[in-house]
Amino acid sequence: MFDPEILIKTVGLVGIFLIIFAESGLFFGFFLPGDSLLFIAGIFASQGIFNIYVLIIGCIFFAILGDSVGYFSGKKFGRRFFQTDGRFFKKKYMTQTEQFYEKHGKYTLIIARFVPIVRTFAPIAAGLGNMNYKSFIIYNVIGGILWVVSLLSLGYLLGGLIANPDKYILPIILIIIAISLLPVFSKGLQLMRNKSN
Repeated sequence: MFDPEILIKTVGLVGIFLIIFAESGLFFGFFLPGDSLLFIAGIFASQGIFNIYVLIIGCIFFAILGDSVGYFSGKKFGRRFFQTDGRFFKKKYMTQTEQFYEKHGKYTLIIARFVPIVRTFAPIAAGLGNMNYKSFIIYNVIGGILWVVSLLSLGYLLGGLIANPDKYILPIILIIIAISLLPVFSKGLQLMRNKSN
């Protein structure tokens, strides 16, 4: 069901836009294959199935829109969970989130675009952390453009260079997933080292 190639063939151009929108900022969209979906869509565009310019403009628009929806949902609904201390939701967590986004939020929004799961929750956390929307939208736009253009262009270029690129889709997807998860593993190792010291 979540194979990017099957998804693209099933849902078409409009479906790609909606998946990018959902994965960029809707709470339930974290399991969707954004990175590999963009890459495979780029390969399909190289074969004339999609217009690459329509694909780039549409994906950028829906990636930015998805993040904005995530931001406002975090700002409007997320903070309610932290008004009183409970088992999982504590006021101090909201304060820590605000401080984190005040210090690192701008760059986090760009980096998060390239990290699965984190990409979905970063804008929600930015809204929860009460990040200034003007700053948020600037880095949201930068991150959205870099993410969409880099992955679609890579797929488009490789699709044009390699004969029968559909034969290599699975290994390429696995490589993209592995590269996307590198920042998560790197941060995990750093935290483990800090704990041991």
